[in-house]
Amino acid sequence: MDFLVHHLLRTSALRYPEKEALVHKDQRLTYREVAQRVNGLAHGLRRAGVQLGDRVGIYLAPSLPQVISIFGVAQAGGAFVPINEVLFPNQVRHVVNDCSMKGLIIDETKLANLSALLPEMPSLEFLVLVTNEAVVNIPLPSYRFDELCGHSASGPLGDPPCDPLRDVAIGHDLAAILYTSGSTGRPKGIMLSHANILAGASIVSTYLKITGSDRILGILPLTFDAGLNQLTTAFQHGGAYVMMSFVFAREIVRTLLKEKITGLAGVPTLWSLLAQPNSGMADRQLPHLRYITNTGGAMPQSVLTVLRKVLPTTEIYLMYGLTEAFRSTYLPPEELDRRPTSIGKAIPNTEIMVVNEAGKLCKPGEPGELVHRGPTVSLGYWGHPELNERVFRPNPFLPPEQSVFERVCYSGDMVKTDEDGFIYFIGRRDAMIKTTGYRVSPTEVEEILFQSGQIQGAAVIGIPDEVLGQHIKAFVVPKNGEPLDSEGLLAFCTDRMPRYMVPKTIELIDALPKTSSGKVDYPALRRREGL
Repeated sequence: MDFLVHHLLRTSALRYPEKEALVHKDQRLTYREVAQRVNGLAHGLRRAGVQLGDRVGIYLAPSLPQVISIFGVAQAGGAFVPINEVLFPNQVRHVVNDCSMKGLIIDETKLANLSALLPEMPSLEFLVLVTNEAVVNIPLPSYRFDELCGHSASGPLGDPPCDPLRDVAIGHDLAAILYTSGSTGRPKGIMLSHANILAGASIVSTYLKITGSDRILGILPLTFDAGLNQLTTAFQHGGAYVMMSFVFAREIVRTLLKEKITGLAGVPTLWSLLAQPNSGMADRQLPHLRYITNTGGAMPQSVLTVLRKVLPTTEIYLMYGLTEAFRSTYLPPEELDRRPTSIGKAIPNTEIMVVNEAGKLCKPGEPGELVHRGPTVSLGYWGHPELNERVFRPNPFLPPEQSVFERVCYSGDMVKTDEDGFIYFIGRRDAMIKTTGYRVSPTEVEEILFQSGQIQGAAVIGIPDEVLGQHIKAFVVPKNGEPLDSEGLLAFCTDRMPRYMVPKTIELIDALPKTSSGKVDYPALRRREGL
């Protein structure tokens, strides 16, 4: 029975020991080989002092060691904390100190950049170094990653596995902390239990119909809940997880062909790149690509139209979720023609409620806050009890005798339903723009900007205005660096939306700021305006 994260790997290694499990560039590992390395690393981490619930950071680029570390920390009984490789040293220091991290798995390049700040991370007791070179003058006990993975305890995996570690955790214990930027302040750590992660893998596998024949391309970072889920769904069913980093969209298309990829997840910015003619997607046939999924924001309708045209046999799933509860809804591909702007209905084994300001369930068409109930509701924010009380609350629609045992997640996202129960995203509660007495959804304005066909990126924020309350400002990225007439774009908007929704100003920028998970960083745009 799989009830801990590393059981996903262990079970598949017993069933399919010689099957390809993990691919990165020209490196390929079978399930037997991955399990051997994970087992050795887990033993090494135990010897280094890792105990139940200890936080161990993983500060690595997308690579085989990154995946091995996730399962190795879990098998050792610790909680893995993946750190996005693009973070600067002071940001890494915040993550380490915020969760009182005990150990850190790091490569030599990142260690060189971080070394000066190590004395300012008092909780760290050891480092695990992913390097082929000797590293000197390290102020902490250190271990070599390859040496731990090759430890004799990880000898040939048989049936049962050779020298398995005794599990010290249960399903409800802390398995991971994912740091998310949020709308204000420093990144906050969201705590996931083993049960949360396994439930997410099982639920997504159900509606995406994932099997052992799937080959999933991992482009989203493993610091992002959707990226982590791609890995866990692949390993749960004995499929292959193919990792890659990219600079140009055509690199993705080449990998889709070379590796015969069947599944790909992305955020709207990725799909906008792939929808461009220079990606080469329209020039290639991708018969193996069974499905793609969108998360992290609404996919522009113009982009969706292009993808449906160039991928006629690929199923497209539009999804909505938040790290605090992982995944909430999905739109089945057969509903795209009728409801292309809907985020769908609840994922399996989950209830989604739309609740108004009075705490009552909303009627169709009535805006309200999306409230998530189900097994993927996380353990909460690390070290933020007041925020936990605001976001994770007792279920208001259960009798008091029952609600005390269950917390639901108040998402902060405003949505509405149609008469058939399909849900439509309106905007963040804290991002809605109040202008001339109207509440305006930035997403709605952005969608109309995309319809102009002149841009490849757009983000809308509200600017304080003494007369209007707020006025609307749009930041746009011209398509392929082509000249863009701001006045013409404003005229386009004026013809297609009420006057109160038309941006007062449009600023052309080379690229939109992004969070570590690839989403548009709206707080950064507000800071740019001095807000």
